[in-house]
Amino acid sequence: MRFQPASFRPAFGRVLTIVIAVIAAGALAGYLVAGDVLGLLRSGWWLLLMGAVVWALFWMPAVEVLEHAVIIRNPLSTWTVPWPAIQRIDTKWALTLFTERGRIEAWAAPASGRYTVFTLGPNDTKVSESARVAGAIRPGDTLSSESGAAANHIRRHWEQLRDDGLLDGGVEPGTLRRTPNTRTIVLLGALLAASLLGLAF
Repeated sequence: MRFQPASFRPAFGRVLTIVIAVIAAGALAGYLVAGDVLGLLRSGWWLLLMGAVVWALFWMPAVEVLEHAVIIRNPLSTWTVPWPAIQRIDTKWALTLFTERGRIEAWAAPASGRYTVFTLGPNDTKVSESARVAGAIRPGDTLSSESGAAANHIRRHWEQLRDDGLLDGGVEPGTLRRTPNTRTIVLLGALLAASLLGLAF
């Protein structure tokens, strides 16, 4: 079966980010229309900071399943996890990859609540065998959940690589790595500093 790359982002997060961005833009426009420069200097930076925080928390995070690795982009850092580094895949609280460096949770793939089992569709339980515990599946493994959709895609390819013996070579040094999202950190820090300075006006 040919590998299909995929990217997973929570739809709710994108909707929330757009709503907050519209509210912040409307508030900023209100200051400009009213000619309230002092109010804009005092509160404008806080509105921009609010928009940037929501963007970092709910828009930017993603899980990218690539042929060579799984990329987990969280708000402040990004993990590159090669396939041989994955020891176990879990969805109790969120999509979680267990590796020799510990557990890596995906902010973009939270698990569904326990009441999900009452709203299952006909395709929700068509998951890989390794997702089943004592014949049952967790709410976080259902295909309609953010965690379940991502976990199922990862598990199927990981199982295929395992069965083909392609995970036996071990992890190459430096391929399992965590990279800070420097631009995001600098942007949030700069907006926070500007917001605090704005209080002086």
